[in-house]
Amino acid sequence: MAKKLVIKVTAGADAPERCSQAFTVAAVAVASGVEVSLWLTGESSWFALPGRAAEFELPHAAPLPDLIESITAAGQITLCTQCAARREITEKDVIEGVRIAGAQVFVSEVMADDVQSLVY
Repeated sequence: MAKKLVIKVTAGADAPERCSQAFTVAAVAVASGVEVSLWLTGESSWFALPGRAAEFELPHAAPLPDLIESITAAGQITLCTQCAARREITEKDVIEGVRIAGAQVFVSEVMADDVQSLVY
């Protein structure tokens, strides 16, 4: 079993099922004791901002704020540098527990030993 799971989520409210699935898988992995790194890119970038996850709704899905809270409690959430810049999001704008980092950090994470990666 992989020691770390890196998940890149590109979908947001534009593709709610893919978005929810990424956050759900990340939260379940954290609860299972797996080290998780969840990357917010594209439309999912907006969920790095306070209050935005509370606006997300999907029937029969766990509330996004709860999933984010469980992921940040024991995992890492990263907002893509370029995605943040395109949306004029800065470090001071994001919720606690979210960092902003770029492709070099992503590549180093996915290329490490004992890592599985998923893209949603």
